Amino acid sequence: MTVELIPVRREELRELWEMQVAAFAELLERYRDYDTSPANEPPERIEERFAQPQTTYYFITADGVRVGAIRIVDFREAGRRKRISPIFIMPEHRRRGHARQAIAQAERRHGADGWMLSTILQEEGNCRLYEKMGYVRTDETERINERMTLVFYNKN
Repeated sequence: MTVELIPVRREELRELWEMQVAAFAELLERYRDYDTSPANEPPERIEERFAQPQTTYYFITADGVRVGAIRIVDFREAGRRKRISPIFIMPEHRRRGHARQAIAQAERRHGADGWMLSTILQEEGNCRLYEKMGYVRTDETERINERMTLVFYNKN
């Protein structure tokens, strides 16, 4: 299976938003993080981020099919970490290695060093994925509510 990152174009932002809402809906239901969940963001929020010069959105494709997306925040300044926020795979395409391959491609495109990301502590599979890819958990945490805590990771 060939996984590729395809830059999102402005006219595709609605599709990106719809995919994001669908991909994070289950987590929103489970953790009820209405203030922070990508499933609860208005489409204008993606448009605002898209306009940021440091942001690049990519569709993650597998054999030409859009299976998810990833946002890279890259300030391209020495000493500033690049950030993955968010990355998602559509439910019907999960557990096939797409996220791992997408992150590896993002690191090749934007440089292997100086990355950061956050994820939900309670989502052990996500934590394992990032740790297998060389991300190291920091001491920083952020309790969102009684159900959910964010943990932060750095790489290099």
